[in-house]
Amino acid sequence: MTIHREGKVLLFWLLIVLVAGNYLIIYFMPDARVLSNIAVLGSIVLYLIILQFFRSPIFKLPTDESLVYAPVDGKVVVIEETFEDEYLKENRRQISIFMSPINVHVTRSPIKGIVEFFQYHPGKYLVAWHPKSSTENERTSMVVTHENGTKLMVRQVAGALARRIKWYVKLGSELASGGEFGFIKFGSRVDVYLPLDAEILVGLEEKTKGGRTPIARLKA
Repeated sequence: MTIHREGKVLLFWLLIVLVAGNYLIIYFMPDARVLSNIAVLGSIVLYLIILQFFRSPIFKLPTDESLVYAPVDGKVVVIEETFEDEYLKENRRQISIFMSPINVHVTRSPIKGIVEFFQYHPGKYLVAWHPKSSTENERTSMVVTHENGTKLMVRQVAGALARRIKWYVKLGSELASGGEFGFIKFGSRVDVYLPLDAEILVGLEEKTKGGRTPIARLKA
């Protein structure tokens, strides 16, 4: 387990602010033992919460190219057929995974392939499980094309707390199955648009691990 690059600067300055704040309380109010103890305890709890949010697990990337892997840690909240009208322009099987603030927020490619399409959309900050969040919230849309021609869309969706989506890809980028391509801060959702003939391997409310939990099997 390591700390993700998106959190290193924030964690450094947060540590400075918390240490300085506690020092000032102890220095100017030496007799306020209860207040200083609460401040120290609260600072430790806050720092640990933010620290665990930016954790980035280390694991061996999957090699089975017939499987589609969860793009993030979280819980499956949507499995339904829908029309993808931004790029693919066809009916697809949508699987949506909701990430709470305590989940790892690294986003990963569900399959090995080349980035054929990528678009960032500014937007609203509806709660991530809202039905319209996939089309009205701040989001990115990415289509990854496997060498066998299979195309998958992956959509990062900001939630009510997530106000910053990060991505590290561009058109033509090569992605490994389970390879990192972005990060969303503080609660959000990721949608995957699969071919209709893909075999779904997860159910609603099921917990997933990004890059490790198979969510579907592609037809040969």
